[in-house]
Amino acid sequence: MNLVSKFMIPIFGNLLFIGVAIAQQSTGDSPMSVYSNSFKHNTAIPQEYVYEKCGGQNISPDIKWTNFPANTKSFALIMHDPDAPRVNGFYHWLVINIPTNTTGFEKGQKIQNATELQSDFQTLGYGGPCPPSGQHRYNFTVYALDTESLKISKEATPKEIETEIKKHAIGQGTLTGLYKR
Repeated sequence: MNLVSKFMIPIFGNLLFIGVAIAQQSTGDSPMSVYSNSFKHNTAIPQEYVYEKCGGQNISPDIKWTNFPANTKSFALIMHDPDAPRVNGFYHWLVINIPTNTTGFEKGQKIQNATELQSDFQTLGYGGPCPPSGQHRYNFTVYALDTESLKISKEATPKEIETEIKKHAIGQGTLTGLYKR
């Protein structure tokens, strides 16, 4: 009996695991994937994408996403530095109301058919890395939302915007880039 049990558990365990993986793939429950050709996950962000005050060109990197839930009605993108010496970190880029037929932005692309909101730089649009010192993480998180349009006041803070986005999130994926000054 012990000999049979030792062989049966791994077999059933593998069959159960394979069944779960197939169910996740077919129902869209797998995590979203966010990636870039400009840099790889957990690697340095190249200088051209860095904010001007830190010696860069402040060009937005290309960002792409896949494997989002089938019932997604729109997307939102947030670039956030959680290592910034501020209570809520530092928000570099906020884009909402991205239609579902858009699954990425090209390098330096002017955002159309979506809404860019004010970042912690007090400007609309992309603001590249520019930490005061040390190495910081920059999370590019794409959210799949259950609504076609978020109604957010132009006076909303980046943290308030993130909170509203998360209320409607049905999926998300994150690409992390690093920059050291």
